[in-house]
This record gives sequence, C-alpha cells and structure tokens, in this order.
Amino acid sequence: MTITDTPSAIASTGYRLRLPGPTEVPERVRQAMARMMVNHRGPECRTAIGEAEEMIRPILGTTNRILFFASSGTGVMEAALVNVAGPGHRILVVEHGQFGERFTTIAKAMNITVDTVAIEWGKAIDVAAVEARLREHAYRAVVVVHNESSTGIVADLAALGALVRDRPTLLIADSVSGLGGIAMRQDEWGVDIVVSASQKALMCPPGLALASVSAKAWRVIGQDEQRSAFYWDFRRALKSAEQNETAFTAPVSLIYGLREALTMMHEEGFANVLARHKKLSAALRAGGAALGLADFCRDEPRSNTVVVFKVPDGLEGGAIVRQLYQDHRTVIAGARNRLSGRVIRFGTMGALSAGTILTDLLHLEDALTKFGLPIEPGAGLKAATEYLAATA
Repeated sequence: MTITDTPSAIASTGYRLRLPGPTEVPERVRQAMARMMVNHRGPECRTAIGEAEEMIRPILGTTNRILFFASSGTGVMEAALVNVAGPGHRILVVEHGQFGERFTTIAKAMNITVDTVAIEWGKAIDVAAVEARLREHAYRAVVVVHNESSTGIVADLAALGALVRDRPTLLIADSVSGLGGIAMRQDEWGVDIVVSASQKALMCPPGLALASVSAKAWRVIGQDEQRSAFYWDFRRALKSAEQNETAFTAPVSLIYGLREALTMMHEEGFANVLARHKKLSAALRAGGAALGLADFCRDEPRSNTVVVFKVPDGLEGGAIVRQLYQDHRTVIAGARNRLSGRVIRFGTMGALSAGTILTDLLHLEDALTKFGLPIEPGAGLKAATEYLAATA
C-alpha cells in the first residue's frame, strides 16, 4: 500500500485537512500509533527510535545522530539557539516571513544580540546581502527558515552554507514545513543545525520534534559548559541518543507513528516523494492561476509543500477560508500576520495525491463563484489536469 492509495477514515466524514500543517495522518500511521503502550526505556521503544533515526538520516541528507524531543517545532527552534548562543553573542537572522521573525523574537527573549536581514515577503533571499553583513561582524550563527510557509519561498541553503563554510559562524535552519517534501542535503550544503517537527510532510500528529547537529556545531556547543539549558541541552540528548533513547520521557506513540510514516516514504522511494510534492504543488498553482488567483511568490525557489495565493481585490481571505469549510469541510489557512486577509494557503505536503489537488480546485472554484468572481466553469480543474498530463 502506498501513500497515494492509503484509505483515510477521516475522508468518510467529509472533513478535509488542507492546512500547511498539521496535515492529514494516513491510516497506517494512525494504526501504528494505536498499538499498546510500552516502556519508554525498554527494548521495543529503543528499537523504534533507532529505526526512525536510521530512516530519517537520508531524508535529512546527513550522517549525524538525530536528537528527538517531545515538542512543537517552536521548541526546537529555541533549542537550536540556546545550545550555541546566549547573552554576549550576536546572531544574524534572515527574516523572509513570519517564522524568521519568530526566530528573532525567541533570540531576543534569550538576551542574544540579534541583527536581521529583512527580505520583502514573497521574494527570494538576497544571499549577497547576507554575505555583506557577515563581513561586518563575527556572528555566532546565521539563522534562517528553510521553507517559509507564511510566504511560500524556499531558502537557498546551499548558497548560505557556502558563505559560512570557512567561517566560525554556524548555519541554523528551521525545516519544520520543508523536511520530507523539499530536498534537504544537510551535510553537503553545510547546514550546522537542522530542526524539524512531525506534523507536516512527515505525516504525523504534532508533538515530536528533532534536531540534527554537525560536528562544527558540536565543537561550539562544547565550548561553554555553563550553557543555560536543561530540557533542551543537546549534550544530554546526545548521550541518550547513543542508547537509542530520549533524555526525558519519549512520546512513544509518536515515535511509532514516525517510524511507520518513514517506512511509507521509503517504500514509495524518497526521490518519488519529492517529485510528487513538486508536481502536485505546481498543478495547484496552475489551477489557481486559471481561477484568477496569483501566486504570492514573485521569485524562485517556490515551496513544494505550501501554495500561497493572493486574494483577489474586493475579497478577504478569511471569508474564503470560512466558505470552504462551511460548504465543503475543506480546511485551508489564511494568515495570522501582516498578510492577514490578503492571502490564502494550501498545504501540499504529506499524504496527498492528484485527486487531492483536483478536489481542492473544485471546492475553490465553487467558493470563488459564490463571491461573484467571473470564472469559466471547470477552468481550474482543466488547467491542473493538463499540467499533470504534460508532466506524467
């Protein structure tokens, strides 16, 4: 059984979870999580942690030990900072959306000195601007969001990694909404700390987070034995990871779920998983354009795990979100930031197929027509179908 033909009990209720996370959890993953509870320090859980770690390494593109935490993605964003920086250190945060700004907020709460490279939302990161700032200060780290789900833009981690490869500066990347749906080659690109979480392209419920730490970052972590961290202490987590355990109580059911999700991804073939995400996100963009919805992104690289549409003049994004839920129980996202009312967002990650995208477009056409937009019947479906056929 593959991801695309996995039956979903939730489908029978008509409820369609189409957010940019959390995403629909496949039946196989839910069944894996429903197994009997076991000792979180026992051999069964250690086996599950070890197998999950082994399967996620190639998805991260690393040979590092993987550290698992019972946490949201924001928790491991904080962990990535607290392990390498504190008062007296200076970091450079690339802000190209809501979650880059969240990194800045976290760092300021930790009394870290923060400089920012502010990128206009919807545009690609200006790597030259980052390089210019690196010539001004000896930063402890450059911090960036790999896949900015608020805007749909992807960071060029290879280019950013090249900037710091021969500097003492670390590169920290949040790939919460990217990992599993967008290529990540941590070791090749020189990304020193990657953090992610379970509820996006990894097809699990929220609550499990992970970190992958390079040898360069471990050297920095080891320089300060007085770092102010307890739960988030990567050194403690590493000692446990070496025993296929977590430092504190593991989210056992989520570990089993992740192992099953990763098994599904490897059965499909990870190259095929990435290609599917790319193809389906592009099909949704093609269909949206035929319905009169412009892509919010003005530059490449665009996300393969979230599609962000501009809301047509005279409409408000929240109204479209509510209409889709009211009429079709299709749950998409608006924006809870400066783009509020101006965009709508679809998740294109995890257990989705061509049928998922075509259904999205049918529901979207119906909603937009009810708001009075002049739409040729079936235009979105036709454009997406033609795109899918052309790229078969």
